Amino acid sequence: MANHKSALKRIRQNEKKRLANRYWAKTMRNALKKARNIQQASELKEKMPEVVSLIDKLAKKGVIHKNKAANLKSGLMIKLNKMA
Repeated sequence: MANHKSALKRIRQNEKKRLANRYWAKTMRNALKKARNIQQASELKEKMPEVVSLIDKLAKKGVIHKNKAANLKSGLMIKLNKMA
């Protein structure tokens, strides 16, 4: 157990951040799953800005790595281009 006041505070902060990161990561995974299951190009095209924006925000916050964000967006773009 931590002995310093600052260490105790850091433990509390880390737990809050961990839960927030888990929430946003799960939200992103659900959005990706929904986007990947879309069968029509027009529908996917409408959903794309929302999903890409979410991925970019999480990469900016550090929830996911920037290269992972790029790979996820690239995969979605490939799917969209194959449909069109």
